[in-house]
Amino acid sequence: MNPRNIELLSPAGDFERLRAAFRYGADAVYLAGHVFGMRSASPNFSHEEMCEAVQLAHSLGKKVYVTCNTLPRGNELAELPGYLESCEAAGVDALIISDLGVLRMAKRHTPNTEIHISTQTGVVNAEAACMLHELGAARVVLAREMTLEEIAELRAKTPKELEIEVFVHGAMCVSFSGRCLLSNYFTGRDGNRGECAQPCRWKYSLMEETRPGRYMPIEETENGTFILNSRDLCMADHLPELIEAGVCSLKIEGRAKADYYVASVTKAYRGALDAALAGKPLPGWVLPELDKISHRAYGTGFYFDKGGPGQDSERGGYVRDWEVAAVSLGMVDDTHVHLSQRNRFFAGEPLDVLCPEEEPFTVVLEEMKNAEGEGIEAAPHATMEVTARVSHPIPAGAYLRRRRGEKNPVSAEVSAQQAAQLNGGE
Repeated sequence: MNPRNIELLSPAGDFERLRAAFRYGADAVYLAGHVFGMRSASPNFSHEEMCEAVQLAHSLGKKVYVTCNTLPRGNELAELPGYLESCEAAGVDALIISDLGVLRMAKRHTPNTEIHISTQTGVVNAEAACMLHELGAARVVLAREMTLEEIAELRAKTPKELEIEVFVHGAMCVSFSGRCLLSNYFTGRDGNRGECAQPCRWKYSLMEETRPGRYMPIEETENGTFILNSRDLCMADHLPELIEAGVCSLKIEGRAKADYYVASVTKAYRGALDAALAGKPLPGWVLPELDKISHRAYGTGFYFDKGGPGQDSERGGYVRDWEVAAVSLGMVDDTHVHLSQRNRFFAGEPLDVLCPEEEPFTVVLEEMKNAEGEGIEAAPHATMEVTARVSHPIPAGAYLRRRRGEKNPVSAEVSAQQAAQLNGGE
């Protein structure tokens, strides 16, 4: 890979999310089949779907990597050769592997498919990276616990042919590179086999042994305690430093997230990466865009501080200030858009639009009508279809967003004024 041809790698939990990733600027996606992947909660891909995904990706000049990154038990190994061979038959561009036994079997059964070493392996030094390269790895996904300085040092001491991939956005595990036993201990759902129940996000209380049944809150704040609740990673405004450190692939976490999340984060990092490669400052819309998805408080992980990603002690849940109001079904004519509702919205209400071709922009929906052609003031019903007049075309597949909790515009007069300003004074 050309050192300046930095790859943007997005998650794809199913075909809808894969299409969103490619539509909004990903160079490659990573996905899983129905076995041996670390995200069992995602729909994932059958063999036929995997073949179709690869065909679509290659037609666009893009790539598909398949996660085979669980730690399989001995009794599961008999199923592995057939699965690996089916991935190679589908034409996938690489297998993402964490277990050395799986690596050995992949070299035997899929000799024509690249091997990428998963972050679960915990690579934090050049000797480990070089050893894995000697064993056949074309790429290592570094442990998330490395600083930028350590990454640059590793890059300087490893073969140039060995590609370096890092995570730039998404959830951070409270344990080292995802090696957590809490979920298995509390619920029997093994986090190392794709079934994590995320007990690190739970709200905890304390019970003293001589007072059974009496629960006492552990209070960091009035809302409770969230001592294990790691911030989400966000490196959108630090891509030049990552590129300078020698990274060649920037990975977005989130195979269990919805297609809107994939579209929004991919769009933001596409804008950030293109600017970084052109030597331009971060576009002003990028960081606000990342606030329009469901997320935990952001931080920069370990990149600038070995002390860790930091905890969000104020709350245990997500920041959800925005919601998808509608998805565009395409333009009816030059001035009217056809929409499918996702959350209630109103005629005359300014909505923020996310589409692949341009920066996010705002529109006001005027002359809103239901499927029967009747004028309506609101779209309150799930997936109901409406048409509305807009001054700016909104392509099919675009997302229209609104701030959560906002009510009907204060008055028709104000709405008309907003519409005139946003729609060019028509």
